[in-house]
Amino acid sequence: MRNSLVKAIALGGVFAALAMVIMSLGAMIPGMTYICPLLCLVMTLFVYRLCGQRIAWTWYTAVAILAALLSPDKEAAGVFVALGYYPILKPKIERRKLRWLWKGLLFNGAVILLYGLLIGLMGLPVEGDTQTERAVMLGVLLLLGNVTFFAADFLLSLLANRFFRGK
Repeated sequence: MRNSLVKAIALGGVFAALAMVIMSLGAMIPGMTYICPLLCLVMTLFVYRLCGQRIAWTWYTAVAILAALLSPDKEAAGVFVALGYYPILKPKIERRKLRWLWKGLLFNGAVILLYGLLIGLMGLPVEGDTQTERAVMLGVLLLLGNVTFFAADFLLSLLANRFFRGK
């Protein structure tokens, strides 16, 4: 028992270090603002399946705090903080009726809260000359985010079925 717990903690630490490297790449490579948090979502799935729920929550908390403090791309860090726990909650949501509705509510609530904070408190610039253009841009961003989220949800399901069929 103790030996497997030590292995799980060590594996979680290695995955946390790798997640921080990935989150740091977001600022170095253009266009990686949304891809880096998605890669860390995949890592959350692996930590959850290999190490268990308790270590996965601890791992998410540690990576979220470190990303918020150390990541040069604060928007990417914010996306991970807002959605990085999703692979841990996914099995519970999958057992509910109207799971697509719950997933959509979770995603849209987290993203609206995140961008409300980023734009309102931190002054994240939004492209557009008028208020209407900015609102349209944010609406398009939310629509594309929903498409990306449900595609990522599908890919997380495929990965979980492919690599963790017996678990």
